[in-house]
Amino acid sequence: MTLVAGVDSSTQSCKVVVCDADTGRVVRTGSAAHPAGTEIDPEHWWTALQTAIAEAGGIDDVAALSVAGQQHGLICLDRRGTVLRKALLWNDTRSAASATALIHEFGGATAWADRVGVVPVASITATKLRWVADNEPAVADATAAVCLPHDWLTWRLRGSADITALVTDRSDASGTGYYSAATGGYCDDALDVSFGGRRPVLPRVLGPAETAGVTPQGCVIAAGAGDNAAAALGLMASPGDCIVSLGTSGVVSAVTDTPPRDASGLVAGFADATGRQLPLVCTLNGAPVLAATARMLGVDLDEFGALALAAPPGADGLALVPYLAGERTPNLPDATGSLTGITADNWTPANVARASVEGLLCSLVYCLDLIGGQGVDVERIVMVGGGVRSEAVRAIAPALFGRAVYLPEPGEYVARGAARQAAWALTGDLPRWEVPADRRQAPRADPEIYARYRTATDLVLRR
Repeated sequence: MTLVAGVDSSTQSCKVVVCDADTGRVVRTGSAAHPAGTEIDPEHWWTALQTAIAEAGGIDDVAALSVAGQQHGLICLDRRGTVLRKALLWNDTRSAASATALIHEFGGATAWADRVGVVPVASITATKLRWVADNEPAVADATAAVCLPHDWLTWRLRGSADITALVTDRSDASGTGYYSAATGGYCDDALDVSFGGRRPVLPRVLGPAETAGVTPQGCVIAAGAGDNAAAALGLMASPGDCIVSLGTSGVVSAVTDTPPRDASGLVAGFADATGRQLPLVCTLNGAPVLAATARMLGVDLDEFGALALAAPPGADGLALVPYLAGERTPNLPDATGSLTGITADNWTPANVARASVEGLLCSLVYCLDLIGGQGVDVERIVMVGGGVRSEAVRAIAPALFGRAVYLPEPGEYVARGAARQAAWALTGDLPRWEVPADRRQAPRADPEIYARYRTATDLVLRR
């Protein structure tokens, strides 16, 4: 049996899965925690990777591996490959003002959408480069190369110290703000405006099945990927599939051949890990909305789900706008949640529970509509993430999405996708691995619930 390994270096932890290259069956696993924070010394990621590999039984018998990682994080290296400052992560918002400046200086949001496919927001790498250039000019001047978390870990696994040997893949590069997934190349003008005209070394962008090199022990290293693209690969997603990830936040992405150009900046023009496009929309609010409502009702999550399913569809007219942590889609960082349509008759725990589930799901339907507005056809919904453990979410989602919803068995799909890519790099053929899933078909779509939700969000927008 030939073994391959996949790594998921996420914000919270590093996970390693070792799989049978032919079937995808998980043979063994390991994990290690990452420290909390919005700026992290990358050495912590390297230590966690070594710990996770050891917990997974090592990789001496592994033929190939691949690293998938959290997107957008900025790592600045000097000429010798030394890290110059802590990495700024995707969730570091200090660069919000830098994003506004970049939009203006590059000719507006439409110019970014047309040239790059991504309009700057605080999460993307370009805005972090600009923040460093404006606030830490000595660091910026000493920066000889910039890379992303998965690029750096891949480079370290190769045992390299040569910054010209850095590589990446198009899925992760497409989240930087200076690489266009549509054209397949870096945009020098976007880099110039982001980093004050400086031209650091950028990682060479590998093709989906290319190898990045080998470890000192001879294990083949694949190109790697951004976490969302790796998840799509692990879920066997193909054109027409939309992946809805409901975790701490919500992420909606679709595999397509159509590159988006959304001047609103809500639909990001990312790439997938196979050569296609992966337009993506994210929300700030996810499963914590359900937990907060359950806590307010004084019930646990299982009791909360039973309450929600005891109420009728539409919650007798209650509508929840779930902006409990502000919101990214729409871009309302200072917004708060709202519950509308309250009457003496419908003000019950069951209806409140139902409204919170429906409101959260409607926020994801809104994201799907934005992707559809970019000319992307969606035929199937695949739902993953911790929030999908709720039976209420699983039962209610099909009617709101208006499509069959596939619910894969719980698993580490980012790491699994990386392992599948490793098998591709090793053999030259992308293997087909079974993904067991529960298919939920709605008895009928229920557009009235979504229409009531949109009316409630309009009230928030007018505040």
